[in-house]
Amino acid sequence: MLVGDPPLNRKEFAARVWSKLMAFEAGQRFLTPGRRVLAAVSGGPDSVCLAHWLSVQARKKGLAVTLVHVHHGLRGRAADADARSVEKLGEKLGLPVSVIRAPVRALAAERGLGLEEAGRKARYRALGEKARRGRFTAVATGHQLDDQAETVLLHLLRGTSLEGLGGIPARRPLRPGVELIRPLLPLTRAEVRLYLEVHGLASREDASNADPRFTRNWVRREVLPLLEKRAPGVKERLAAIAAKVRAATGRA
Repeated sequence: MLVGDPPLNRKEFAARVWSKLMAFEAGQRFLTPGRRVLAAVSGGPDSVCLAHWLSVQARKKGLAVTLVHVHHGLRGRAADADARSVEKLGEKLGLPVSVIRAPVRALAAERGLGLEEAGRKARYRALGEKARRGRFTAVATGHQLDDQAETVLLHLLRGTSLEGLGGIPARRPLRPGVELIRPLLPLTRAEVRLYLEVHGLASREDASNADPRFTRNWVRREVLPLLEKRAPGVKERLAAIAAKVRAATGRA
């Protein structure tokens, strides 16, 4: 349950979550009938939720959805287990799965980047290339509302332009002919986890998400909970500010 929400049983809560996704899709029109969509699935809660949502929409709208897992080669057996979990999820949902490897350490060394930044660049490059080869017109990722709030705070901490305060856009070009879409942006992390619980979906946790060396983890685990305790609803307000900035700067 979210702070301030009246008591709901799980089915009622799931209906509320589902209605948020449907309303967001109705506004954005990401999933036009027949579209070819590549879904980035790490095996974590957000991406598993995304995969299930897209599998339902695929049946309704005749979408061609493929799950793709980018193996960074950084966490040994744990990373291999993540890849296997995505393959099993694809079998459960009746969707094809592709596992591709990204040379994150090599890219980090070559460009003098941290592993987190190198991983992000390598991941999007791999997804864009896979989409091009497979003639997909969209790559979907599982970013949600908490990610949006974290991103706005990170930009504030690091210093940013006005556009930076717009945070994560719902859609943006990834490469010519391919756009990046975020169908889960209206959901909080708590809502994503309830979605998984109601639908009986398992997910994996990446141990690196708890590593305090990464600033985003510090914001996620310490800063935002403190802000939420003092000012409940701050995540939603940060996301609303980001939306207003994107609208004002033409990035909505």
